[in-house]
Amino acid sequence: MDDRPIGMFDSGFGGLTVARALIDLLPDEDLVYVGDTGRYPYGPRPLEEVREFARQIAATLVTDYAVKMVVVACNTAAAAALELLRFELDVPVVGVIDPGIRAAVQATRNGRVGVIGTVGTINSSAYDRAVRSLRAPVRLTSAACPGFVEFVERGETDSEQVHVLAERLLDPVRRAGVDTLLLGCTHYPFLARTIADVMGRQVVLVSSADETAFEVRSILSETGLGRRSAGKGSHRFVSSGDVDVFRALGRRMLGPELDQVEARSWPEP
Repeated sequence: MDDRPIGMFDSGFGGLTVARALIDLLPDEDLVYVGDTGRYPYGPRPLEEVREFARQIAATLVTDYAVKMVVVACNTAAAAALELLRFELDVPVVGVIDPGIRAAVQATRNGRVGVIGTVGTINSSAYDRAVRSLRAPVRLTSAACPGFVEFVERGETDSEQVHVLAERLLDPVRRAGVDTLLLGCTHYPFLARTIADVMGRQVVLVSSADETAFEVRSILSETGLGRRSAGKGSHRFVSSGDVDVFRALGRRMLGPELDQVEARSWPEP
């Protein structure tokens, strides 16, 4: 058994969907969450730059916060750096891409699956590779959704502007006749109502947050890294941007567990 915390990071607030799922599923575990809001969004950045950001934050979680596991709660960072982090770190590293695509493949009825994500995630073809690795008989249609993350980060999740943007950006997956849509960015569940309105109620929306939490629980059980101490776990939140903004917006998204926020910055890689 291991009482060290679980570490996780995202470019900003999106990974709080994964944090919420982890807190609900593993209430005894301690958690350290890093939101790199000083450098968000990751989606438009070159993958090489995102890879270095991910290496910085993951190494800091291991060395300074002594975490026993790193959860890359950001699709763009997972697409850019997951395999490298698994090679470089001495703790288990979990991403959000594989759990999400497995859930989408299980959910589809007609074999047509859509995935939406940032420009970086979609251009990386990470989801295409994940589907091929499963050898699943599905046809994947991908669409980048630039602008979605920025709306979420500003707390504008149900405005007319975001609905108009969704109508345009989701058109390729609608025309492909998908019956399952994977939200391939951890920010997108905050837009689930708008996305569902545009796609239609017959399309199943899949978020990787719950599936990632189940994978974390499985790894902790298999490796014996679950927390020994009983009782409610502690939760630390770290931001590289404005901590007051992070606390106010993050608290609305996550809940009362997000109370205090620590400031942290990283030098440019």
